[in-house]
Amino acid sequence: MKRRDFLKTAAVGGLATAAAGGLAAPAIAQDVRRWKMVTAWPKNLPGPGVAAQMLADRITALSGGRIEVQLYAAGELVPGNGVFDAVSEGTAELYHAVPSYWGSKSKGILLFGSQPFGLRADEQFGWLAHGGGQALYDEIYGRFGLKPFLCGNSGPQWAGWFRNEINSVDDLKGLRFRTTGLASEMCAKLGMAVQAMGGRDMFQALQSGALDAGEFIGPWSDSALGFQQVAKNYYWPGVGEPSSAEECAVNKAAYDALPEDLQQAVALACESLYNPVWTEYTTKHAMALQQLVAEQGVQVKKLPDDVIVAMGNAAGEVIGELRENDDELVRRIVESFLAYRTSVADYMVYADNGQMNARAMDYKY
Repeated sequence: MKRRDFLKTAAVGGLATAAAGGLAAPAIAQDVRRWKMVTAWPKNLPGPGVAAQMLADRITALSGGRIEVQLYAAGELVPGNGVFDAVSEGTAELYHAVPSYWGSKSKGILLFGSQPFGLRADEQFGWLAHGGGQALYDEIYGRFGLKPFLCGNSGPQWAGWFRNEINSVDDLKGLRFRTTGLASEMCAKLGMAVQAMGGRDMFQALQSGALDAGEFIGPWSDSALGFQQVAKNYYWPGVGEPSSAEECAVNKAAYDALPEDLQQAVALACESLYNPVWTEYTTKHAMALQQLVAEQGVQVKKLPDDVIVAMGNAAGEVIGELRENDDELVRRIVESFLAYRTSVADYMVYADNGQMNARAMDYKY
């Protein structure tokens, strides 16, 4: 018998024997990991809820089906504000949320989501990928048994929905306002009564009068939650969150137990979604804003300059306090962020800022 014929016969015989003995199928099945993803969002909420499902599907696809990710929306397995602890403790293998929700764990975590007067979406990714941010991100989340990845960004958020007009800094004093992260500390310094809550709760609070104003994300996501029905004044710019990164955090023990190719599949799934998620927000925010103005009677208004300056000064105080934080790791994170912000801000005067200013000039096109 020729050698290649012998090998064909042996291979067929081996597979037949394994199948007869019930070994082959179970061996394949045992290689499939069924992971639970918990999220901070309602199911398929335009923006983050959609992005969470995209990530679950992409991990499953890039792993060749060897990791099957089942998504559980906020409240289905754990509350939206409980996803960090659920993954840290191993109740679920991974979550989709934003770092801005985890300030009670460490103030340093907040900088990986957004910073008042801080980094844009592309700059935020640049800091982590090229400015040393990822190592610090890994270090602080490692304290909680998590491996973190950025996996999307909403781009610039809005100042928010206001029941009444804002004409001066004095109008902010005592204002009951929903926001999160470091933006909440900035607002508190201006005398605002800051409250943290989910998007649906924010709608109900605005509707009942328990809130005077609040920000969530931007036109696409906000309109899906109906804020335009209860507050018509929509203010910009959202200096509290010049961008807002979305993250996936994986239980570190589960991640470390993966073979290298599956670790790469998880990492690539997150990284490869950053731009698609960000650009979808940008595209659909623009479309939604047109509809809000044309069909819903929304009034788009700019915050007065003195309010923006006051917010900038308050943000400077917040960052200054972080630089003096008792936690040495938090101080390192702040200094890394500030160094990167200074570097790109100097360059953007000539690059993106220059282009945007030129595009806004009065000419025919």
